[in-house]
Amino acid sequence: MPHILIVEDELHLAKTMSDYLKQEHYQTTILERGDVVMSFLSENQVDVILLDLMLPGLNGMDVCQMIRKMNSSTPVIMTTARVDEIDRILGLEIGANDYVCKPYSPREVVARVKVQLRQLNKTDISPLQTNDNDMTVEQQRKHVQLTVVEYRLLTKMMSQPGRIYTRDQLMDAVYDDGRIVTDRTIDSHIKKLRQKLKTLSPQHNFIQAIYGCGYKFINSE
Repeated sequence: MPHILIVEDELHLAKTMSDYLKQEHYQTTILERGDVVMSFLSENQVDVILLDLMLPGLNGMDVCQMIRKMNSSTPVIMTTARVDEIDRILGLEIGANDYVCKPYSPREVVARVKVQLRQLNKTDISPLQTNDNDMTVEQQRKHVQLTVVEYRLLTKMMSQPGRIYTRDQLMDAVYDDGRIVTDRTIDSHIKKLRQKLKTLSPQHNFIQAIYGCGYKFINSE
């Protein structure tokens, strides 16, 4: 039974969300403070974390960053009532997999949890295999040559499948010399990379564009 951790200081909202998740036969735990999350995770296994942005004790951004620093790949869905914080959620290296804005539909959140669980249920080994020595990517004995930039883009996104990366985050990963490039430059490289990956598996859309946000890598469809 999947275990969903709900970190939310609005207890009525947390209980409502818990009830909806339990209807889907998920186990739930509710925490009302951000500064107790890490101690809980050190002793308990969870499959998805619903993490509110504004929390007593420690805010959601700091909690998410601490989760990632402990090398946890547990999916994190951020929730926030402050729309102006969305750019910060996506723009900072906090490692969130998704976000929803309050007020939200519990059914929508359940659907997003299911998406994250489906990703977890897929094999941890990507159907794509990368080779650092010659910057090629291979699938079922078919391989394609990538440029340095394309290879860095792919390996960055593959490091956390399902996570949304903004263009700025991808720029930082690809261009470590501090050069200034535009969003269109990243879009152009992504377009060429997707075309090359299509030659390996035409039926799969490994790199998905998230409108207004950036891109994410999906193992398979």
